[in-house]
Amino acid sequence: MDTFVLRIYRGQPGHQYWEEFELPLLPAINVISALMEIRKKPVNRQGKAVEPVVWEDGCLEEVCGSCSMLINGTPRQACAAIIESIIRDTGSPVITLAPFSKFPLVRDLIVDRSIMFENLKKVHAWIEVDGTFNPTPGEKISQETQEVRYSLSTCMTCGDCVEACPQVNANSEFVGPQIINAVRLFNTHPTGKMQENERLRPLMEKGGIGDCGNAQNCVRVCPKHIPLTDSIAAIGRDVTRLAFKDLFSLPER
Repeated sequence: MDTFVLRIYRGQPGHQYWEEFELPLLPAINVISALMEIRKKPVNRQGKAVEPVVWEDGCLEEVCGSCSMLINGTPRQACAAIIESIIRDTGSPVITLAPFSKFPLVRDLIVDRSIMFENLKKVHAWIEVDGTFNPTPGEKISQETQEVRYSLSTCMTCGDCVEACPQVNANSEFVGPQIINAVRLFNTHPTGKMQENERLRPLMEKGGIGDCGNAQNCVRVCPKHIPLTDSIAAIGRDVTRLAFKDLFSLPER
């Protein structure tokens, strides 16, 4: 097999169409490199010169999360998608590329993922700093906790988990697994724990953790193998505990 075909669902909102490009199968070529080859010479399979395909990328090493797209229907990072491996797994030289469907389309393979970052603001996904610093060593953290927090911190806001989640749709306000994971990350921080309830309360509202259907698609597609279902379970317990605390606490005078 000397060539392969990229079948791309492209266009703008209200006008999307499939277009195919045939390319030489080079050693170790990935989806990003293939798109770059199309950009050099944007001629489709019918020999017609067309507008270059547009997409997002950044680090090209599965760290920034910007090259997220549907590859053969699966949300993943284009920089880590090796063409030869995909052909070997599917047995077909035709590979489909499409933009995410759970975010507003911008053009071709680019979508607007701003909602993910707005939801991070909603749950206070950062550590407060008051401007004073103690030069002495901080609180000791167990090796086990360090390992868990490191895993949680590798989230790159790529949107794969949101795209795969059946609870995220046009009729739902569910914030998605990534936000719940961020709450767990910052609530396990010794300083961040002081704003624990401030992060948990937004998840008690509509679109919060109660909207999770436990499909577990998120953990299957996460490129960083983050234990998202563990985070959902842990935050679910914390939210329930806070709800009972609020229910039985005496009103302030």
